[in-house]
Amino acid sequence: MDPQLSLIAAGGAYLAGSIPFGLIIARVFRGIDIRQHGSGNIGATNVSRVLGAKWGISCLVLDALKGLLPVWLLPLALVAPDAESYRLLQVIAGVATILGHMFPCWLKFKGGKGVATALGVVIVIGPWGSLSALAGFILGMLATRIVSVSSILASLAFAITQMVVLSPAPFSGLKLAPAIFSLAVPALIIIRHRTNIVRLMRGEEPKFRFGKSESK
Repeated sequence: MDPQLSLIAAGGAYLAGSIPFGLIIARVFRGIDIRQHGSGNIGATNVSRVLGAKWGISCLVLDALKGLLPVWLLPLALVAPDAESYRLLQVIAGVATILGHMFPCWLKFKGGKGVATALGVVIVIGPWGSLSALAGFILGMLATRIVSVSSILASLAFAITQMVVLSPAPFSGLKLAPAIFSLAVPALIIIRHRTNIVRLMRGEEPKFRFGKSESK
């Protein structure tokens, strides 16, 4: 595959992923810097805690869309020459979009955990895995009401399901790029939750509840 296609896909997807919707929503509609409230994270969970359900859900949808759209549209726009190149471009765009959310150039590379953006990406790359991840997240929330636990369970569920879907020989032919993605991205998300894991071990990780708007 032409390396230029890979670079264009990676660059375009990274820029899309780096759009800080949580920060934008908080500033435009409530006049605050979300990084100075709650956990300081720009993701949907902190937006929900600080501003309430409506804005948290809005942030979740926008973060998911910025994951879904580049993975869906960029390989089509770049006219991948064959099926293997198409899948590879999807994976490149998916990883770049998630990295854009986690390490946005506009915010000194300090972004979110990447869960909502990854959801949008995996809907395209691994639809069965995304359903498994969603089920894992919901079960985690029902059992613990702790977002970090639910996100980690969702990541593990996605990785396991994808290995089953891609078997046998998941690391061969057209399956290679999706298989690497299916292990690398969940691992990256879990690593991004390392401070949450420390708090969990200490029994200090808070349970989730929607906050109230800080518009006063």
